[in-house]
Amino acid sequence: MIEGALAGFTVAVTAERRRTEMEALLERRGARVVSAPAITIIPLIDDEALHAATAACIGLEPHLVVATTGFGFRGWLEAAEGWGIGDQLRDSLRGARILARGPKPCGAIRAAGLTEEWAAKTEANEEILQRLLSEGVAGQRIVVQEHGEPQTEFVNALRAAGAAVVEVPVYRWAMPPDTAPVKRLADQVAAGQIDAVTFTSAPAVKAFLQIAGESSADVTGAFGCRTLAACVGPVTAAPLIDLGVPVVMPDRYRLGALIKTVTDELPRRAVRLQVAGTVLEVRGHAVLIDGTIHALAPAAMAILTALARRPGAVVSKEQLAEALPRGNDGHAVDVAVARLRAALGSGKHIETVIKRGYRLRVDEAA
Repeated sequence: MIEGALAGFTVAVTAERRRTEMEALLERRGARVVSAPAITIIPLIDDEALHAATAACIGLEPHLVVATTGFGFRGWLEAAEGWGIGDQLRDSLRGARILARGPKPCGAIRAAGLTEEWAAKTEANEEILQRLLSEGVAGQRIVVQEHGEPQTEFVNALRAAGAAVVEVPVYRWAMPPDTAPVKRLADQVAAGQIDAVTFTSAPAVKAFLQIAGESSADVTGAFGCRTLAACVGPVTAAPLIDLGVPVVMPDRYRLGALIKTVTDELPRRAVRLQVAGTVLEVRGHAVLIDGTIHALAPAAMAILTALARRPGAVVSKEQLAEALPRGNDGHAVDVAVARLRAALGSGKHIETVIKRGYRLRVDEAA
């Protein structure tokens, strides 16, 4: 029987933070995992800009503090501790109203002995901005903890409304030192070799498409038909949605919920057929026969997938040759079909109907 709900599927992880945890969760469910972090995080613990912003925050006695990420908020306090001004920073924050961009920064705020006044349910800066502008921020001193890149529109809107804003750059996103794994992943997506790609941040989505380069159109095309784009939440998904790419995301914007969404969605997308008295389920790189997983070579898998798309219909050798990973001729198709028949354990599943074609024998839909 199936060893894991994701057996037979290939899932890509583009995150750097918590990458090992994501890989373990997916592998535990039987998935083949491809790891290609699309961005890297550069902490600014010793950065002069962070030190200056922290000193400004302490001297400013802010009315409002916006905490955008738990990782960044913790890093900010750790940096202040290293400079010997941790208590001063906490005292400054304690005297302010603290707004959080979702529950993750809430955890970091409370761990520091502080209390948030309110948290954005959507985990989006837009919700925080709407709340602040509706309240009115003229004359308010506001500190904004950034999350990987400058929050230009957010900060400019607050300043235009009359607030004095200090930006706190705790860390920065950057391209990975080696972009080859990401480029290779993009090519695999374009070639239909990946069943799902997981994203946990909007910068990772943007970097992935940028690194894809000339393949980006093929990548977004694959997301539109055969590869699942799975995002942790609407902020992460926004760059793909702007391109018209369909995405799936969990109701709760958490890593575990993202993995569950992928685990639920991929098997639903598999093709299930009653073939010669058995149930075949065609997955990414393997086929299930009556619930038992059978790994197939790429060529045999390509042939089976092409036949399963047109169950019971004759598919010509020319069409099957186009489906092969590197394309080939009729002889290569015959060889792949022979190996497929051997892997399925019997010749009864695939029939030679005419000299130049094959079909998958179908009893009825499963």
